[in-house]
Amino acid sequence: MNKVLFFAHLRDQVGAEEVQIEAAGKTVAQLKAEVIETYKLAKMDTVMTAINEEFAQDEETISDGDTIAFVPPVSGG
Repeated sequence: MNKVLFFAHLRDQVGAEEVQIEAAGKTVAQLKAEVIETYKLAKMDTVMTAINEEFAQDEETISDGDTIAFVPPVSGG
């Protein structure tokens, strides 16, 4: 199993800060697609992804036990 963390507006849309998903063997892009479908989210094109606190590209493969974080862009002043 994998812990998936959501930040900012994604946390509000999902209704939880973290969920457990079986993501081992999937790419980041595949997991994004699954999350969009499961939680009825808008596209996640601009969302940054981290695997075990290291930023990851959509082609990277997730291993069992990895923690994945989805971090949307933030603006401030």
